[in-house]
Amino acid sequence: MKLEHGQLAQDKITGFTGMVTGHSDYMTGCDQYLLQPPCKEKGLYPIAQWFDEGRLELIGNKMSKEDVKGDKNGADIQAMTK
Repeated sequence: MKLEHGQLAQDKITGFTGMVTGHSDYMTGCDQYLLQPPCKEKGLYPIAQWFDEGRLELIGNKMSKEDVKGDKNGADIQAMTK
């Protein structure tokens, strides 16, 4: 099952739940998705985790890229220097 950025997914084994924010496909045929869980407490940013495609199931609707896109995306911004 192919997932899309912005969909909510859950790992079938651990129950880890989050929004798909990244996708990586490898030469060996292993596709992985990065799940970013929501914050539970203000100021505590949970760590996103990578999961193999076969371990994930779709559990929610998709958020569009336009909903989260800023005027300047991170890749377009020069790295900070001292």
